[in-house]
Amino acid sequence: MNSSPNARSVSNVPHTYFVDETGDGVIFDSKGRMLVGTGRAQDYFTVGMVECRTLDALTADLASLRAELIADPYFKNVPSMHPEANKTAVFFHAKDDLPEVRREVFKVVERHDLLFHAVVRTMSAVARMVRERNEQDPAYRYHPTELYDSAVRQLFDNKLHSQPAFDVVFASRGKSRTNALRAHLLKAQAASQKTLRTFPNAGISVKAMPSQNHIGLQVTDYCLWALQRFFTKREDRFLSLIWPKVGLIVDADDTSEQPHGTHYSQNRILPGIK
Repeated sequence: MNSSPNARSVSNVPHTYFVDETGDGVIFDSKGRMLVGTGRAQDYFTVGMVECRTLDALTADLASLRAELIADPYFKNVPSMHPEANKTAVFFHAKDDLPEVRREVFKVVERHDLLFHAVVRTMSAVARMVRERNEQDPAYRYHPTELYDSAVRQLFDNKLHSQPAFDVVFASRGKSRTNALRAHLLKAQAASQKTLRTFPNAGISVKAMPSQNHIGLQVTDYCLWALQRFFTKREDRFLSLIWPKVGLIVDADDTSEQPHGTHYSQNRILPGIK
């Protein structure tokens, strides 16, 4: 598989990205007290996306896997395998799925032609930046949506010009947020037009839906889970499995090499992955 989306053939069918996040970006509690570093807030916030050239086959394979799992007597007394639980029997979600299920899902993902991209934010670094901004501007009030939006812009840097049209499918965040996200994608597209001239005004359609409604979002969730597992627990076995599918991972708050973060790809593996 060619790891560069720009090298792929141009099609009249819109190129699709599936976007989800892990973590919530929360820094303060309802009384304005700092939560980061107290054990009551998550240490990382990540926005990721998947693009897949074999989406129909991937969808069919995971539907077949789900049917096999539901029919397997080994899982007959597992609540998540019953539709009324609205979990594995309905859709795959890495956090809720059993370890045996996760392994089978990753096996399917390994077989398909897809790329995973992500931007990782370290919440302790974000908290420091918020403190510094508050010192300069006491009227400033942080909100997690600004962290999400900035990560989306960085995630789509130089990724909205290789085709004449794009469909970007976000895990649901509300109707008003869908319009805001389209605005951020247009900003990302405009900011990179100077360097990528293939389709500088490519059309962008933005949709939002629950993860259970599309297998592309469920696969994105799995890839994010593997990445988050590495950052939070330094457990590399899941991320190692999908590393051949990595397009670009940006550790945005590691500015030791450049101000916008350190970049990792198939040619440059995250330290700690075996």
